[in-house]
Amino acid sequence: MISRASEIGAIASREIKKWYRSPILLFMTTIQPLIWMSLYGKAFNLTGLFRIPEEILKQLPPDTTARFAAIANEILARFFGSSDIDFFSYIAVGMMGVILLFTSISSGMSIAWDRRLGFLNKLLVAPISRSSIILGKVISSVVRGVTQSLLVMLIGLALGMKLRIAGTAEFLVALLTLILLGASFSSLIISMTIRLKSWESHIALNNLLTLPIMFTSSALYPVTLMPEWLKAVAVFNPLTHGIELLRQALLLGSVYYSQEMLWHLSILAAFASAATFLGIYLSNIALRKM
Repeated sequence: MISRASEIGAIASREIKKWYRSPILLFMTTIQPLIWMSLYGKAFNLTGLFRIPEEILKQLPPDTTARFAAIANEILARFFGSSDIDFFSYIAVGMMGVILLFTSISSGMSIAWDRRLGFLNKLLVAPISRSSIILGKVISSVVRGVTQSLLVMLIGLALGMKLRIAGTAEFLVALLTLILLGASFSSLIISMTIRLKSWESHIALNNLLTLPIMFTSSALYPVTLMPEWLKAVAVFNPLTHGIELLRQALLLGSVYYSQEMLWHLSILAAFASAATFLGIYLSNIALRKM
């Protein structure tokens, strides 16, 4: 076990060093979620549609104003979980999950780069387990993804994001959610791309997966407002469960729903476990045939 841990640690350390020694890579993988968060979140203020301007409220009788306020609060609570959540904060938390998706998808390209430089062949003839190669790359992808996701959160706070965390346990649940999302997506992507030998194939697969997964989740839009056919797709999208769990932990404060959090967490944990084991199994088969 100690030997296996040292193998995984060495491979993960190499990947992480390549990452933080290339600031342009960090910038390029972070800028797209920031664009979505700042432009889409600020311009398309969905919660603003349900808020009555102050100048109109002053012209209405008190009882009418109270009724409008109650209706607006009920609509916001039904769509966003709470009437206190603004759309920018809603989008910002969604982008924390999306950047994990972007990082995980780009992790498969390290396999192609290692193959091109001949480093992968050196690993295959070395006296190490093939599963250590995959686990090392998955762990490095998780570290990069979680770090960039927390960076997006900090930038979101600077832009006006409002966090309402009930306590330390809820923040740890959010951190666990990020880890599970990163592990599941990176395992699947590496298992799918390990047979690809060209950059063009990797880029084509990235373009094929990124936007459909993002738009069939609740990253940008509440599931309750989606058409019925899209709701059915969103329910099976692990990104939806991860983002909804993040919103429960980071935005709802003390009014979060513990049963709903447990449901999302159990589905996400099951998906991450299955994806990791499947990714290691398929990658081992692919590496034996190289």
